[in-house]
Amino acid sequence: MKLSRFDYELPPNLIAKYPSEKREMCRLMVVNRKTGEIEHKYFKDLIDHFGEGDTFLFNDTRVFPARLHGVKDKTSANIEVFLLRELNKESRLWDVIVDPARKIRIGNKITFGEGKLVAEIIDNTTNRGRTLRFLYDGDYEEYIATVKNIGTIPLPKYIKREAVAADNETYQTVYATKDGSVAAPTAGLHFSKHLLKRLEIMGVNLEHITLHIGHGTFQNIEVEDITKHTMDAEYASIPPSVVDQVNRTILNKNRVCAVGTTTMRAVESSLTSDDFLRSYDGWTSKFIYPNYKFSIADSMITNFHLPKSTLIIMVAAFMGYDLMREAYDEAIKEKYNFYSYGDAMLII
Repeated sequence: MKLSRFDYELPPNLIAKYPSEKREMCRLMVVNRKTGEIEHKYFKDLIDHFGEGDTFLFNDTRVFPARLHGVKDKTSANIEVFLLRELNKESRLWDVIVDPARKIRIGNKITFGEGKLVAEIIDNTTNRGRTLRFLYDGDYEEYIATVKNIGTIPLPKYIKREAVAADNETYQTVYATKDGSVAAPTAGLHFSKHLLKRLEIMGVNLEHITLHIGHGTFQNIEVEDITKHTMDAEYASIPPSVVDQVNRTILNKNRVCAVGTTTMRAVESSLTSDDFLRSYDGWTSKFIYPNYKFSIADSMITNFHLPKSTLIIMVAAFMGYDLMREAYDEAIKEKYNFYSYGDAMLII
C-alpha cells in the first residue's frame, strides 16, 4: 500500500494548541467497524459501550522533560537538545537529536541551566542525531534530578507554542508512573481519575502495560511502499498479572480495549502461538499496517493523527482503510480538534 494514500488536508485551525478544560469533556467520535456507523459524543460517554468483565489496557509511561536548551562552548550558539533514549546510566550516555545540527560536532560541549549541567558530544548517529555524555560528578539520582529540573516537557512542534507550567500536568496521563517517554500516549490524556473510578465501579478491569514512546513513533516514513518502512525500537513491558487478566477476558468473550496506538503495538508484539497475550520485557520495532490480523484488543481509543504517520496507518489497519478515510473526513467536516491535545475516537 502506498504512503500517499494516507495523506489529507487539515485546516490549521483544527490543530489543538491546548487540551480540553476537563479531560473527559473533549469530543468523542464512536466508529463501529461492523456497521460503519459514526456517532458524535463526549469522551465521558464511552462508558456506554463497556460493562462488567471488560478490560481496559493503559500505557503507564510518563513523559520525561526531554527538551533541553543549552549554549555551545566558545561560540555561545543556542542549541536545542532532545533526549531520545538513555544508553548507559553509569556513563551518563544518551541518544539525542540536536538543533541546529550543523553547528554540533564530536568534541563540542554544551552548557545547560547557566552552568548547572555540561554535556559533551562523543559521536554522530544520523544527520541530526548525536550521542551525548553528561559530565556530572554527583550520584545518579542527583544528576537525573538536575536533568529533569533543566528540561521542559517536549510538546510536539506542530502545537507552535512554548511549553508552560500547566503542560507538566496536562501532557501527562493521570495514571503515568514510569519515566521514559518523549511524548505522551495521547489517547490516555482524556481519562480523569473520576472517569476511571466510574469504570472501576462498573466492574471494568483497568490494567497497565508500559511502552516508552521514542522518536520512532513519529519518525517520517521516507518510502512510498509502506511495507518497506522500519520502526525504531521502543522499550515495552507487559507484566504476567496483566497477561492473566487479558487472556481471561478474551476467553470469557468480553471486550478488551487498547487505550492508544502504543498500547496496541505493545500487546501485538508479544503473542503466543495460539494468539493469546504473553508477558514481555524488551524492545519492539513492530510496525502495523493494513491487512494485519489483530489478536488481542477488539476496540481501541485513539486521537486523530498526522497524515502519512505510522499512527494513522495503524488506525487504518484496525478499522479498515475506507472507514478510516470516512471518519477523518467527517471529523474535519464537524470541526473536531486534531493531534496530541485534540479530540478522541473510539473504534468498536
